[in-house]
Amino acid sequence: MTEPASGRTPQPSRPQPGRPQPSAGRALYAISVAAQLTGTGQQNIRLYETRGLLTPVRTPGGTRQYSDSDIAVLLRIGELLEQGLNLAGVAMVLELEAANARLYRALKRARLRPDS
Repeated sequence: MTEPASGRTPQPSRPQPGRPQPSAGRALYAISVAAQLTGTGQQNIRLYETRGLLTPVRTPGGTRQYSDSDIAVLLRIGELLEQGLNLAGVAMVLELEAANARLYRALKRARLRPDS
């Protein structure tokens, strides 16, 4: 991934006092901002969507909007691509990581449940 001309890695906007705090799933960013935040091109992001690697929220007019969770997925895709995986491999890793997270949450809930 490339850094912007400023030499700084862009960060998602910081919380501001008195304003509602965004949740990880709330759509916040246009595709141009998502591309800047992740150091990838807009066309790549569209390709990832076409391949089913992420599904951004769309406005009633059809504009893509990306959440902090989507940004995290885009960053993870970039990491996996840098490690040499192709998009099919990236899809498999993301799927396995999601399944692992679901199993971990289920195990955690099962451990918290009182014995019946």
